[in-house]
Amino acid sequence: MAKIDLDRTPMVKQPPEERVKNCNEVALGYTEEMAIKEANRCIQCKKPFCIDGCPVEIDIPGFIGLIAEGDLEGAIRKMKEKNVLPAICGRVCPQEEQCEKVCLLAKQGAPIAIGRLERFIADWEAKQGEVKIPAKHSPTGKKVAVVGSGPAGITVASDLVQLGHEVTMYEALHEPGGVLIYGIPEFRLPKAIVKREVDYVQKLGVDLKLNAVIGKLKTVDELLEDVDAVFIGTGAGLPWFMEIPGENLNGVYSANEYLTRANLMKAYRFPEYDTPIVRGNRVVTIGGGNVAMDSARTALRLGAEESIIIYRRSRKEMPARDEEIENAEEEGVIFHFLTNPVAYHGDDSGWVREVESIKMELGEPDASGRRRPVPIEGSNFRMPIDVAVVAIGNSPNPLIGQTTPGLETQKWGNIMADEETGKTSKKGVWAGGDIVTGAATVILAMGAGRKAAKSMDEYLRTGEW
Repeated sequence: MAKIDLDRTPMVKQPPEERVKNCNEVALGYTEEMAIKEANRCIQCKKPFCIDGCPVEIDIPGFIGLIAEGDLEGAIRKMKEKNVLPAICGRVCPQEEQCEKVCLLAKQGAPIAIGRLERFIADWEAKQGEVKIPAKHSPTGKKVAVVGSGPAGITVASDLVQLGHEVTMYEALHEPGGVLIYGIPEFRLPKAIVKREVDYVQKLGVDLKLNAVIGKLKTVDELLEDVDAVFIGTGAGLPWFMEIPGENLNGVYSANEYLTRANLMKAYRFPEYDTPIVRGNRVVTIGGGNVAMDSARTALRLGAEESIIIYRRSRKEMPARDEEIENAEEEGVIFHFLTNPVAYHGDDSGWVREVESIKMELGEPDASGRRRPVPIEGSNFRMPIDVAVVAIGNSPNPLIGQTTPGLETQKWGNIMADEETGKTSKKGVWAGGDIVTGAATVILAMGAGRKAAKSMDEYLRTGEW
């Protein structure tokens, strides 16, 4: 038996002192030599747990084995049997909590770098020029409307169009991609890559309609007059605030608005794009997830001298990926743990000038399994700031629920849908992704889209609900 190689191949990154001055991608990816070396570490398990750990069930040993053999064309074909967004998933999916977590080599601290290999093979394909389009099934004559062009919608649309159905995808914004285009910064996910992946879906035959707000332009019921089935994948784009004094001061942003201005509206490309955004010298971000890391790191690239994260628990409880926390630390983001804002204070012109916070201590675990933060009475203190970004979570936009009779929703506006099929309470309507689960990961939204597409195809062919 060959000796197991535990020497995981590192990926080169821009040095921190350079990358905070630009918005280019931080991680630079594998070379072909590095990818083949890493792929050859895979022991090709007889029972590959990594496939079970992938929400879209990619044949991980299959594509990695082909990379190891140098068959890169075969590897990308194998990948795209299950995943139409490999360049995106390879960059932003939490592989360390999914496929890599259950890799047998993870027990020895060196799981195969599945995400990095996924990214490599997708980028390799792009460099070859024209992407090959797989053959479609014969037309079924059935029509489908997909509402939302984020990860869930893209997956549903690509699956159904390849099965022979006619698919139209509606996007409310002026560019497709959902959270991929407005929420994730350029330095983590270049927008050219999102465009490339969406272009691929259009080449499969999906008709894309932009600036189309379903619930305003048309209701779901009006869509159903023209199509046989509807999938709702509108995400979770309604930001939460803490409802503390001063949140309505100028300079206090939701992370949604802050990142949308920076990404979709291209504030990061000033002066080419003169997008209005407050560029403070001292920016504070509230929260401990990936969105908080994105916001704090964006602030540095927009010129902040100090970018500070306030988080009410300790570093151990932060929900952000370790890689993103480490990148933020390397770039000089300052962390104030066990701290929670209680008010913002402004000047006479209505601009935020201070954040007042209270110190916290950890109590017993709450429903999330993390220890509950408890305020320490009398520990309030103030900190001067120019900008605050609130990154504590999101709910679904209520528009679809409010304009669709018979569609059951939960307390926070999430659409109720069957976990295995995506079926909603309304005949002919499916839903999946963040609109159902609340804010989650790209790959989980894609997994929900894959299940819904399978169920929708069955309904379109049989008429059985």
